[in-house]
Amino acid sequence: MSATVIDGKAFAASVREKVAGHVARLKEEQGIVPGLAVVLVGEDPASQVYVRSKGKQTVEVGMKSFEYKLPDTTTEDELLAVIDKLNNDPQVHGILVQLPLPSHMNSDLVINAIDPAKDVDGFHISNVGLLGTGQKSMVPCTPLGCLMMLRDHHGSLSGLNAVVIGRSNIVGKPMAQLLLGDSCTVTIAHSRTKDIEAVVRQADIVVAAVGRPEMVTGDWIKPGATVIDVGINRIDAGEGKTRLVGDCHYDSCAEVAGAITPVPGGVGPMTIACLLANTVTACCRANGLPEPKGLTA
Repeated sequence: MSATVIDGKAFAASVREKVAGHVARLKEEQGIVPGLAVVLVGEDPASQVYVRSKGKQTVEVGMKSFEYKLPDTTTEDELLAVIDKLNNDPQVHGILVQLPLPSHMNSDLVINAIDPAKDVDGFHISNVGLLGTGQKSMVPCTPLGCLMMLRDHHGSLSGLNAVVIGRSNIVGKPMAQLLLGDSCTVTIAHSRTKDIEAVVRQADIVVAAVGRPEMVTGDWIKPGATVIDVGINRIDAGEGKTRLVGDCHYDSCAEVAGAITPVPGGVGPMTIACLLANTVTACCRANGLPEPKGLTA
């Protein structure tokens, strides 16, 4: 068996196209331009690249982009003051504080200072609680992207067995909630799960989000299962070079699975696309307008 490759780059492009169309309609029919503010504290190179990409894609879909780049020496109070300003700015519909923050800052305190209605990362405790109780919330971008791809591939997810490997607040837990919301039977597996291979082998859907390079191998996978690989790990490729791999051993899993996301080019591109989608959703909610179809959970 050779698995169908779920092309995250192509899917993300289609999401951005939908976002751009909705943004154009908001401008033309309502005179509203959605705005996304991204706050970066410090000089982390990976974060800087990510923030640049977010700003570029925000502008490309027709939205306003607001970037706040603050030095490492910024105090927590100074950062909270910036967030308060953005909370009260009607041009800003989405606020994202790039993580990780410098060690002298309390990330939970900072994230929970964001207006939950503008929390397009979906990390605010209010949004976590709303998602966990099946109510309307802002949904974390990576799990939302995974759900979109699964819905597109399967149509209905109702009744399917899903195993989420990893229990992080950013991916594992919200992913499980979203799958429950689509009527899957959900198991969360983690480092203490006994006989984890046998648990994963029962799954029609496997979402690997554990941060261990190529941990999941083909003999873990039920024939025909759909494998969503959230992991992005850089490993030694010899001769001083490195390469990116997922949490799944791609070649062996692809021989057994019915469908699989590659790394890179799978889940990764969906994260920013869903950030843009969340910003449009937040804008519509703020203005009492219908939410964009196909861009929410």
